[in-house]
Amino acid sequence: MRKRSCFTTALAGTAVALTALPSAPATAAATAPGFAGRDIGRQTLPAGDGWGSYSTGTTGGAAATQENVFVVRDRNALARAVAGNTPKIVYVKGAFDANVDDQGKPLTCADYAADGYSLDAFLKAYDPATWGRADPSGPLEDARAASQARQDARVKINVGSNTTIVGLGRATIKGANLMLRGVDNVIIRNLDLRDAHDCFPAWDPTDGANGAWNSEYDNITLSGATHVWLDHTTLSDAGNPDSAQPRYFGEPYQVHDGLFDVINASDFVTASWNRFRDHDKTSLIGNSDSKTTDAGHLRVTFHHNEFRNLGQRVPRVRYGQVDVYNNHFAQTAADGYSYSLGVGVKSAIVAEHNAFTLPATIKPAQVIKYWKGTAIRTGGNLVNGAPVDLLAAHNEAYDPDLSGDVGWTPSLRTTVHRPEAVPRLVAAFAGAGRLGWHSLR
Repeated sequence: MRKRSCFTTALAGTAVALTALPSAPATAAATAPGFAGRDIGRQTLPAGDGWGSYSTGTTGGAAATQENVFVVRDRNALARAVAGNTPKIVYVKGAFDANVDDQGKPLTCADYAADGYSLDAFLKAYDPATWGRADPSGPLEDARAASQARQDARVKINVGSNTTIVGLGRATIKGANLMLRGVDNVIIRNLDLRDAHDCFPAWDPTDGANGAWNSEYDNITLSGATHVWLDHTTLSDAGNPDSAQPRYFGEPYQVHDGLFDVINASDFVTASWNRFRDHDKTSLIGNSDSKTTDAGHLRVTFHHNEFRNLGQRVPRVRYGQVDVYNNHFAQTAADGYSYSLGVGVKSAIVAEHNAFTLPATIKPAQVIKYWKGTAIRTGGNLVNGAPVDLLAAHNEAYDPDLSGDVGWTPSLRTTVHRPEAVPRLVAAFAGAGRLGWHSLR
């Protein structure tokens, strides 16, 4: 493990601007922009940088020929550019919404409604006071599912193998679910991805003590995907927080699912220098206790990320070997906070050298939550600037006790900073719009 000083090379080469973009249609090949003499679209995950660098590594579309380099400015151009498995580099410019039709016309929730669906009618039909605790069924539930399918066809953007997607400047995509299903070798960098909202959440009367609303879309979903690098992105519900939604059937009408979910035996993933903000169900690693085929997969590294004002799943893990180091977990209030590190079935989380900034009403014991797992390794973590043994705090407050023996030791780490330095490092350099300003690798 190679350690460096807090601010490597004193931020050599700061504030280098991107070169000018060519004037070209959204789907046309373009001369690739660069910074500091390098093309950010051709950059690959460095060797030894987390699980994403394991085995063949993650190179994305670095080998793309010039005819497979694109600059896109809208949803439809993005969907075309990222399709297929030929090596490709897709530069995203400006801001756009995924909720549009084939001609780029904006679509609202009302536009997606099918077969006479309305929320008022749904609430009246399936009120637990009259319907009971059976799953919704019948014409209105069918209409809700059909409406959701219509939105699904627009907001889910399927990303092919051997792809690099990189934002130029402060590129923003609203409402999209980037779907990496059964693909290999994908890089996503320097994008602001926000508000992947579901217009038609499902009601599950058996979820929890009183039932719950469940939505369909994540900002990014990895399903059976391998070798993925997520870097310098910002992921949030910006402009449409779940906290502003009403309550129906006594429960929050939750229109968002995850920010970054890694499921169905996905493997070899590095998430570095990102901002995860203002969300509830943040990152689910493994989506079912019963999915034993996930064993031996779901190997993920999170480092130098900012996790700010998140309710839970930061991350919640089943089966996977997950390395969580040098991240800043920051909460401004206890309202909406449940836990950070979820220890699920057969999980093996290593959480070291992180910084936690918590209000007094959130105790260190709450950071870890038992979800039928048996072990989590912690060490070198700070809570409000003071060293805290998070595992011991959990075991003192809750049963059953968790072991510290997870059966593996991370070796794929490049720069490991002192946890005291982590909050200011990620505040200065994590998230979208920051590439080209520093080199800490």
